Amino acid sequence: MSPSDMVNIAGIGVGSQGGGDIQNIATPDVPIERAFSMGGFLMQPYSGIKPERRGFGQRGGVANSDAPIQMGDAAEDKSFKHANIYALCDVDHDYAGHIMAGYPKAKKYHDFREMIDNEKEIDAVLIGTPDHTHAVIAAYAMRAGKHVFVEKPMAKTIHEVRFLRDLAKETGVVSQMGNQGHNIEGTMQTVEWIRSGAIGNVKEVHMWSNRPVWRQGYLDRPAGVAVPDNLKYDLWLGPAPDAPYSPETTHFAWRGLWDYGTGAMGDMGAHTFDAPIWALDLGMPTKIQATTTPFNGIYLPQAESVTYEFPARGNMPPVKVTWSDGGIKPARPAELEANRQLREALYIGDKGMLMHGTHGAAPELIPNDPGFVEPEKWLKRPSSVYVDFIEAIKEGRKAANDFEVSSKLTEIMLLTNIAVVSQQLNKTLEYDAENMKITNCEEANNYFHYEYRNGWKL
Repeated sequence: MSPSDMVNIAGIGVGSQGGGDIQNIATPDVPIERAFSMGGFLMQPYSGIKPERRGFGQRGGVANSDAPIQMGDAAEDKSFKHANIYALCDVDHDYAGHIMAGYPKAKKYHDFREMIDNEKEIDAVLIGTPDHTHAVIAAYAMRAGKHVFVEKPMAKTIHEVRFLRDLAKETGVVSQMGNQGHNIEGTMQTVEWIRSGAIGNVKEVHMWSNRPVWRQGYLDRPAGVAVPDNLKYDLWLGPAPDAPYSPETTHFAWRGLWDYGTGAMGDMGAHTFDAPIWALDLGMPTKIQATTTPFNGIYLPQAESVTYEFPARGNMPPVKVTWSDGGIKPARPAELEANRQLREALYIGDKGMLMHGTHGAAPELIPNDPGFVEPEKWLKRPSSVYVDFIEAIKEGRKAANDFEVSSKLTEIMLLTNIAVVSQQLNKTLEYDAENMKITNCEEANNYFHYEYRNGWKL
C-alpha cells in the first residue's frame, strides 16, 4: 500500500480511551508505557463496606496498579497499520504524554479547532474526550469535511445526538460510534438466535452494570485548586458551565458529574443495551421510570433502577426492559442453576431465556440445552469498529454503527438520565419520540439540552 492510500487520522482526547482507540488503528512506533494513576477510580466492594478511594491525581501522581487504564483491545503481539496517525490533540500533554510519545511523527496540538483548521491533510478524527465535548468537536470536524469516529455515548444530550445524526447525513461524511460490541460475534449471535425464535417471544429484558467505579452520589463538589500548567482547563470545560478546577472532577473522574458525564449508563449502556435494541428491533420507549439512591445537582446517583416500556413491533409483543447499576443485579430466575453467574443481560421469552455479558459477549441459553443447534449465520460480520470505520472511508460506504444506527441507542441511553433527574415528580414519563417531548411532564423537557458556555456552539 502506498502512502497515498493511507487514511490520515487525528486523535482528539487521547489520554485514556481515546488512546486505546488510536492503538487499534495503528501500532505505536515506540512502545507505550501504560502504568499511571487513574484519577477518580473507586474500588467498590459490597457487603456495606465503604468504597475505597484510589488513584486521585494526575499522571505521575500516586502509583496505583489496580486502576483500570482504558486502552482498548489492540493486540500486543503483532504490528498493524490500518491508517496513518497524522496528528494527536489533547488539552493535557502530560496526561496524554504516553500516547504522544508512542507516535513521535504525529503533529501535536492542544486545541482541536486549530488542528482541524491547520492540517488540511487530515481525513478523519477519532474523538475520545469527555461526554460533554463530543458534540461540539464532532460537529466542527464534520463541517470541515472530516469523517468522524466518536466514543460512546455519541453526545451528552438528546438534542446533540439528533443534531449530529442529521449533520452526518447532510455532510455525507462516514460516521461511527465507538461501541466496540456492535461488531462482535456474540452480539450477532444474540440477534440471530432471538430472531430465529430460539427463546420464543421476548417480553422482558433485564440488564445491569457494576458501574460506577468513580464518585457518584449525594456529594459536594471538591474544592477548587490552582490549574496545573500542563492543562488547558478552559478548553477542557468546553461548553460546560464555568467551575473551579479539581483533579477529582477531570480526566477519568468526570463521568459522575452532571456537568460533564452521563453516569454508569453513559459508560456501559451502549455495550449492553445495543444487542437488545438490535435483536428485538426496539424503537423508542413510550414510557420510562427511574428510582435511585440520593443525588444532587452536582453528582449523579450511586445506584439506580430504571424501567422502559417498548410497544409492539409487527408480530413482536411489547417489551418491558429494566436497567440497574451501582452493582444492583436483577432477581435470579428460578431456572438459573446455583453458583451460575447472572451476567449483564437476561432475555426472558415464552420458550426459554438467553443471557450474555457486556458487549454482547458469549450468549448462552437458560437452562443449558446440549441439543441446541445454532441457526444459520445470516448477518454480515464486519471488521472491528475501528477497521470498519477505515474501510468505510476507503470504500465510500456507511460504517456498521454509523450515527443513523447509534443515535437511536444513544437517545434511549440519555432518556435514562432524564427519568432519573425527573423522578421526584412521581410520574412515569410518557415519551413522544417523533416530537422529542415528554408529554405528561413539561419540566422534564428542560433536560433535552442545556445552554452552552459563551464561545461554544454546535
